[in-house]
Amino acid sequence: MLRSLNRDTFKRWETLLAVILVVVVVFNTSQSPVFLQTDNLVNLFVLHIEKIIVALAMTLVIINSEIDLSVASVMGLSACLIANLYSHGVSMQVCILAGLGAGILCGLFNGFWVAYVGLPSLVVTLGGLIGYRGLAEMLVEDKSIGNFPDWFNQLGQKALVGPLPLSMIIFFILLIVFVVVLHFSGFGRYIYVVGNSREAARYSGVRVRQVKMILFVISGFIASLAGILYAARLGAVRASTAQGFELDIITMVLLGGVSIFGGKGTLLGVSLSILIVLCLRNGMNLLSITGNTQSTVIGILLILSVLIPNLASDAQGLWNRRRFGVQKE
Repeated sequence: MLRSLNRDTFKRWETLLAVILVVVVVFNTSQSPVFLQTDNLVNLFVLHIEKIIVALAMTLVIINSEIDLSVASVMGLSACLIANLYSHGVSMQVCILAGLGAGILCGLFNGFWVAYVGLPSLVVTLGGLIGYRGLAEMLVEDKSIGNFPDWFNQLGQKALVGPLPLSMIIFFILLIVFVVVLHFSGFGRYIYVVGNSREAARYSGVRVRQVKMILFVISGFIASLAGILYAARLGAVRASTAQGFELDIITMVLLGGVSIFGGKGTLLGVSLSILIVLCLRNGMNLLSITGNTQSTVIGILLILSVLIPNLASDAQGLWNRRRFGVQKE
């Protein structure tokens, strides 16, 4: 019965997100005739594609009752590392491998302290947010490094299949993979079980530490991949690359109905929330709304994405107690 209740709850939340998405699309269309044009819709994704790639991995981490605040700094660190190495004559292929390796190492570092030492992921990854950004600043200092090979820049700029660049193709492939892993595999069930109760999962024979370690490694790897794609799209790297991206990423996940306390959420909800955030950003750009105002709107969305589900849950609990005469313990 509880499982059915949770499914119904998320169906309602996802339906609400779908309605909100339709309202945003209709409003944007009424304000700008170019909104539904193919070039604008592709641009809508391309300008934020790295964020939504990382949001997929963040979904798994938060469902597992953890959080990774360091993802944007890992993106910046990987981008700065490949820029630094390339400026010293290292081949770009080796630079890319080094950038991906750096992401994996960051994930291993975060995962070790969270899974095996038992420190809160909020504290560990907040330290990573600061520390990894500091490493990025050491690598490029106050310079902007570019002049990458044309083939590398084209990875983030040139359309490969129709109007779609490589980064969008990677996103859709990862979305399919993550849906299968989270919703149709044993490992996905472990993610939910551990997110609901670490102790119950441990007593059930789930290797809690390994699950958490794997998720943080995935998060680090995906963040580094996104950082490399971002460097390719921009064609240049600074120490501030991807700074502040974690706000949009976490908002997309929580707005999608993923509980900040873990154990609940679907990639369908996250996909809908991604579309809402991207359409809001694009609509505000078309209306020439400043970046600071956009960040304020996204910040309000982040607060509401946590507040509304909690209020709805409390209201539903109160309704059930009154309806069935169940007293709160």
